[in-house]
Amino acid sequence: MLLLDAGVWIAAKDDGDPYADAARGLVFDTDRPAAALDLTLYEVANVVGACWGKPTIAASLCRTLAVRCEERIISIDPELIDAGLRAVAEHGLSAYDAAYVAAARRHGWTLVSTDIRDLVSKGLAVTPDRADYP
Repeated sequence: MLLLDAGVWIAAKDDGDPYADAARGLVFDTDRPAAALDLTLYEVANVVGACWGKPTIAASLCRTLAVRCEERIISIDPELIDAGLRAVAEHGLSAYDAAYVAAARRHGWTLVSTDIRDLVSKGLAVTPDRADYP
């Protein structure tokens, strides 16, 4: 299972992103299961809706995420926060990035991200073009 972080969802709608094509493949290929965190919806809405000023596209992308991931949208809970805070201390991550790392570890999933500096370079995630399904 691939856990797609917000960067992957956003890249799928950003033609200028170097991972746009690979991200679109992961986001829109409904034959391949994917998962997300509930906070991904907020992150996508914030970047696409608030920062880019495209609320209609943000809402559509969030609906796509909800349908695409179905019951594989992971809610943040106290144990995940605890695990995330350990990842914060261990890797110097934001609480948001650490939540993705903690969820991927909890479920044995591969985290897919466009965040090279904080996640991919530390071996905590793979880029969309490197994401493989077993």
